[in-house]
Amino acid sequence: MTAVPSGPVPSKGGPGPASLKAPATSSTNPESVTSTGSKLSSSPGVTPPPPAPRRSTRPISSDFLSDKATATFIRRVLCAQHLADRGRNSPAPIQDLLPPLTSRNDVDLQLYALISIIIKEFVQNWYARITPDETFVAEIVQIIAHCTRALEQRLRKVDLESLLFDEIPELLDAHVRACRIAKNSVARPPVEASPREIYHSLWPLPALSPVPKTGHSSIQVQANNESAYRQLLVQGVLALLLPTEDLENECLTALVGQLFSELVIGNLIVDKLSEPWLIWEGLIMLTTLVRKRSTMEASGPGHIESNVSLKTGSDMLPPTTSKQGLYVQQAFWSVLQWGFVIVNTIRFIIGTIMLARVLPPRSTLTSIRQVNPTSHGDQKESYHLPATPENHPQPVKVPIADFKIWSCVGNLLEMDARMPWMSGALSMAQWGALKGPGNLAGFDGMIDRLLSHHIHAYILDPARLPPLLRAVRGAVFPNNAPGAPSLIPPSSDEQLAALRRRCASALLALVPKRVGRLYYGSSAWPWSIRWTSSRTGASSRSGPFKANSNNRAHNANSTGEEVVRVRLTDGGKSVRDRHATLTPESSKRQFGDTGVRPTEAGGDDRADMCDEDDDEDEDRILSEIETGVLDIFSDPYCNKHLVYGILELILVRLMPELAEKGVIELWEERLS
Repeated sequence: MTAVPSGPVPSKGGPGPASLKAPATSSTNPESVTSTGSKLSSSPGVTPPPPAPRRSTRPISSDFLSDKATATFIRRVLCAQHLADRGRNSPAPIQDLLPPLTSRNDVDLQLYALISIIIKEFVQNWYARITPDETFVAEIVQIIAHCTRALEQRLRKVDLESLLFDEIPELLDAHVRACRIAKNSVARPPVEASPREIYHSLWPLPALSPVPKTGHSSIQVQANNESAYRQLLVQGVLALLLPTEDLENECLTALVGQLFSELVIGNLIVDKLSEPWLIWEGLIMLTTLVRKRSTMEASGPGHIESNVSLKTGSDMLPPTTSKQGLYVQQAFWSVLQWGFVIVNTIRFIIGTIMLARVLPPRSTLTSIRQVNPTSHGDQKESYHLPATPENHPQPVKVPIADFKIWSCVGNLLEMDARMPWMSGALSMAQWGALKGPGNLAGFDGMIDRLLSHHIHAYILDPARLPPLLRAVRGAVFPNNAPGAPSLIPPSSDEQLAALRRRCASALLALVPKRVGRLYYGSSAWPWSIRWTSSRTGASSRSGPFKANSNNRAHNANSTGEEVVRVRLTDGGKSVRDRHATLTPESSKRQFGDTGVRPTEAGGDDRADMCDEDDDEDEDRILSEIETGVLDIFSDPYCNKHLVYGILELILVRLMPELAEKGVIELWEERLS
């Protein structure tokens, strides 16, 4: 056995004392270990011991998104005057060092992290070269805290249900309609019509005028108008939120206004959210989250056991099982499954009724829809502030079943053109629930209270805001600094097309395969004759599939011996497809006693043909999703109209004074 040296190594090459037991010491000299290892490796016949694990002298860097690392970063940037306390074992918490931004500490932590990044990168970089004084940064933090607390008080008075599910979807619906009108212009060559000009004429916005053109001075003019518009928005907000003594400080208001107008609204909100690739990436993340949640809800002990038992009863049958026994077992499991479905449905209905009876009534709406009493049903409704004695139109409280989000989703998916019968049936069911007996879906009805309860419990829960802010910070500011974000924009048109195809595949995966094929024009029934035309070009179209008079099937004779399908390929050529006879007698004459084609009897060729047809059909569906849904957000200039429209709507709902008075008038009123 080779002796392991455990004592101190002599200065010269003498051997150390042999011992098999290492001394119990609390610390180890790194130089001693290094020299010992080198001497053992150099001496022949001596095997060096395995290196002992050593405790690193440097602290392990934690995740920059964790609460501890976030608090340390905030304390280092915004609390430099309290760095003398860093020698203590337990530093003071953030809420004791900084003014509160909201009524929740977890939300304040994430907001202060974003504020720290902005101040560190865009304020302290140049202000620290002038003076080491930290008073200026503290004053900026005080102003921001005053604004956020005032915004929170105003936010409590806003009907978030109506804002998120009625008014914002109405803007999205207008964006969808304007985009489709602009891209499907009636102008034909040689007359050219710019889709951007058509869209801007349908949704005029002064900040985005004139329409920018490549290689023209209008690009710079439009950028200047947009910057001035953002400055007006921020100055109006500051005039309503800041105290009077802070408004009189021109330096502070100019700096805070520049930070919010250019960095927050310009770079972080408008420029980022209007990019098509970012919208498609967001849709992919949203679909992934929905699929994960549905998988987690579906996976459980009972679910797994039922799947195993069903597989044991159907797929793992011995080959000698008779056809009658197999049919009996399949019928038994089908009856059992339908029994579970019926029982669970009854339990769900009873539980829903019992829950709806004990729910409190919906709160009074502060932002409600007003309808002119003399208007007709075909005229469009508008949104206004709550009625006052000076306003004669009577307010109409809107139930959730009548929100614009339902019509917006139907319009985005082209339901009126693809499945008009479904659109009509859903509209009839909506009208019956709103106007029918019992007023089930009317305002403050049973369904209305139930929907409102689930919206507040699962969507408007304040506990969901900190993870959202943390995710935004990690995506926009990796490692708490502007740098290469985790979402990298595509560098070529091929990468952008691949991203759009991935987004279309993610959206299609949300629904069952047969449902998607049935909705987009492919027959999903197992007994139907499936056929698709070969794709001869890369041209795509927008909207549902439209058949003409030549795209039909007819019989060659009255006996039905030959079925001829005439269709139009993508190239516009007429193709005749001959299929098997539909009568048993003619099939026996042509294919023998079995009445089946040889390829169908073998099954291999038919399976290959079906796979090719399925692939072509899926490609066509994905192309229609791209052209019909995703291309709505393919133009950044048009997307800016939607982003600015949503921003204006939110600001007006939070501060109704912006819709009543101008910015100059608000400043004169505050400073007078």
